[in-house]
Amino acid sequence: MRNSMGLGSGGCGVWLCLVGLLCFGDAEAADSPAFRGIRGDGQSDEQVPVKWSARENVSWRIGLPHPGHSTPVISRGRVFLTCASLNGRERGLYCYDRQTGKELWKRVVEFGSVEPTHKTNPYGASSPVTDGTRVVVWHGSAGLFCYDHAGGLQWKLDPGDATHIWGYASSPVIHNDRVFLHHGPGIETFMLAVELASGKVLWKTKEAGGANDRDPRMVASFSTPVMASVGGSDQLICSMPTRVAAFDPGTGEVLWSVGGLPSPRGDLVYTSPLIAGDIGIAMGGYQGPRIGFRLGGSGDVTRTHRLWRVEAKQPQRIGSGVVVGEHVYIANAGPGTVECISVKTGELAWQARLPSGNAWGSTVRAGDHLYVIDQSATTHVFRPSPEKFELVSSNRLGPEEKSNSTPAFSDGEIFLRTRTGLYCISGSR
Repeated sequence: MRNSMGLGSGGCGVWLCLVGLLCFGDAEAADSPAFRGIRGDGQSDEQVPVKWSARENVSWRIGLPHPGHSTPVISRGRVFLTCASLNGRERGLYCYDRQTGKELWKRVVEFGSVEPTHKTNPYGASSPVTDGTRVVVWHGSAGLFCYDHAGGLQWKLDPGDATHIWGYASSPVIHNDRVFLHHGPGIETFMLAVELASGKVLWKTKEAGGANDRDPRMVASFSTPVMASVGGSDQLICSMPTRVAAFDPGTGEVLWSVGGLPSPRGDLVYTSPLIAGDIGIAMGGYQGPRIGFRLGGSGDVTRTHRLWRVEAKQPQRIGSGVVVGEHVYIANAGPGTVECISVKTGELAWQARLPSGNAWGSTVRAGDHLYVIDQSATTHVFRPSPEKFELVSSNRLGPEEKSNSTPAFSDGEIFLRTRTGLYCISGSR
């Protein structure tokens, strides 16, 4: 566990490796019930295929009704995925049979107006999450919805508008009996906790700042929070526009925060924070800095807990990285590079060019390999080596396919979402 999950075994962060057992007690071991896997950290111990093409090792492909960036989640023989129409008036949750790809049901929410978003970010950017019995989906301003696995509506909630010229993307998180949502960006940004069984709002903690345009400054975070154990207590950690904040999941109180994410171009974040033992790593967006910090403390701990901050010559980062051993591996959206970064110092161990395209999807680990899909729907497989970039394969799904999504692993198979289709990759077929 020490070598594959992070640094050390002190009192902080190591709970992430158990989060699947605590958050998804009803889920099967091979399921992938959330964005970036069962633990929400991009880690999977599964051994999955490393080579495929549009025909080779494809168990099935189905066409999707609309584009989107969300990741498929897999639970109890079903695949759940969000899609939204190009004008955002229809925002839906789709359920497919994992063995055949057959559509089992869909639940489409009608939305009465056309909100702004960037042409590169369709409305179906937020991934669903499931505890094995219920599945929760956030459709931005259209609301938060909970269904059972047969598609029956359990509850719905309107937390308010999430209106921004670049759209929305954060995914809900389930922990124990609660759903947590980073609601934003927009005029109002906040962290929200609701009861999983009923949708009852338990707490709401507002984040300062809510500018919606470039006057006077672009402010936005699209980060999905992660859960970690810090000093023996569960804490919800999220990269907000200017800082990383840790919330008490019971009360919503901000326990501590670390500043340093803003850059001259704006207060922008796309990635999720990474946890490596008792160290956290966060990445600014729009060529913003990267920072490392010790978890814990009280109040603003920037001076006492921030370990390093690197600002010069940063790439555009949209997808999150993954920690293996003492290094972070992350593929970038512009230019199309992949980097290996020291957890302890923030120093760059190496940087290499991806064979094709920029990557908007997150880098994830399955067994002994790392996977990232670029915008040409080519999945690059490489080894987590701090010495150099060791490419294993580059797997393209066809010249017409495009993707800004993240691979999902379940029971030895890979599920890949493209602009027009959903693929199941299986080495046994």
